[in-house]
Amino acid sequence: MNAQIFGWLDIIRLGLIQACLGAVVVVTTSTLNRIMVVELALPALLPGFLVAWHYTVQMVRPRMGFGADQGRRSTPWMMGGMVVLGVGGMLAALSTLWMATSLWQGMALAVLAFSLIGLGVSACGTSLLTLMAKRVPAERRAQAATTVWLMMIMGFAVTAGVVGKLIDPYTPDILWRVSAGLSILTTVLTALCLWGLEKPDAQGVSEKPSIPVNFKRTLQGIWAEPQAKTFTIFIFLSMLAYSAQDLILEPFAGAVHGMSPGQTTQLSGWHHMGVLVGMLSVAVASSRWVAGRLGSLQVWMWGGCLLSALATVGLSLSATAILAMPWPIKANVIFLGVANGAFSIAAIATMMRLAGEGGSGTEGTRMGLWGAAQAMAFAMGGLVGTGASDLAHWVLGESQSAYQAVFAFQALMFLASAWVALRIRAAHTTAQHKAPDHQVLWKDGATT
Repeated sequence: MNAQIFGWLDIIRLGLIQACLGAVVVVTTSTLNRIMVVELALPALLPGFLVAWHYTVQMVRPRMGFGADQGRRSTPWMMGGMVVLGVGGMLAALSTLWMATSLWQGMALAVLAFSLIGLGVSACGTSLLTLMAKRVPAERRAQAATTVWLMMIMGFAVTAGVVGKLIDPYTPDILWRVSAGLSILTTVLTALCLWGLEKPDAQGVSEKPSIPVNFKRTLQGIWAEPQAKTFTIFIFLSMLAYSAQDLILEPFAGAVHGMSPGQTTQLSGWHHMGVLVGMLSVAVASSRWVAGRLGSLQVWMWGGCLLSALATVGLSLSATAILAMPWPIKANVIFLGVANGAFSIAAIATMMRLAGEGGSGTEGTRMGLWGAAQAMAFAMGGLVGTGASDLAHWVLGESQSAYQAVFAFQALMFLASAWVALRIRAAHTTAQHKAPDHQVLWKDGATT
């Protein structure tokens, strides 16, 4: 069969779906977070646990991807995932309101809501990446990944701004109506974007394979591949370092450099701007006009992690009292953002390439495995960053040394990620010489 090749209009439609996904998630992880802590005066640990829980639920991503592989179509999983996500978003808002009068019942509903959010993100997000891996040509993957992720970031920003205006002044009724309206709007927009997107193959509609394949055997076969295992480790280490730094950057700037809340928010904005520059740099470097003259995706992954380690060392040094001049914290944070954006987009493009090269019919399971590694890293990242900071502060007795220790630890994780990135090519060479005996692949509707 001749697979449909996606053009830029198709990629933009996928980007709109990713933006819809991000729009629902950002309200549940930021707006509801603030309402629980400020308006309801609940411990910050509660929303922290709920966010970590929705990442933990995403460990089902490999099974979701396997389901999409068996059905040979991603559209039903994307649409179904967005519906589940929308329901979860509405229940999350309802549970937050319920906590004001019945705390325990509201918390129980919140756990259910965030479970649905995790399931919806897993089904829709994994299938979207799987479809990109199958249908986006190799020379366009970095640009496609950048486009989709930039649209997701735009979805974050636009939703946060619009929802912030709509719920001000805050009342429970307004929160419920805005949340329900957002869920309905994103579900309808996703349905419109998916309409006719995944066209039948040249020889007709893809059918479900006639011979069933065991999920456990498929996953074991993928994990036995040196390259797949090495890349999974890279995703986990790099995302763990990235997410751990995300939650302590603003507190660090306030406690050590004496910045006001407004200044730390601006600093975070400069970091996101740097991430954008890093993403665009990789997209340009991998374009057909440049044709690899600025380095391969593996070089950008390795270099991005290495420079991220250097930037976190700089943040650690900025907490020392022996410096003879003020540290350029703004430039340091922008540099960190550029490095973060470079390795992350290079990793996503590499993920799509490896999923496509691994064998027809297992793209979804591979994407699910790597998505689960990222979800596990993000679930642990917040706990590692904030927990290590609190522990170091308790042991060392003051903020500067505590943040120094945490940033030094993150630098080590980024260095480990850079080393693993170099091993991906070596693992690929090993895999070419000896493929796993029990690897499971689709081939003309059968298994081998």
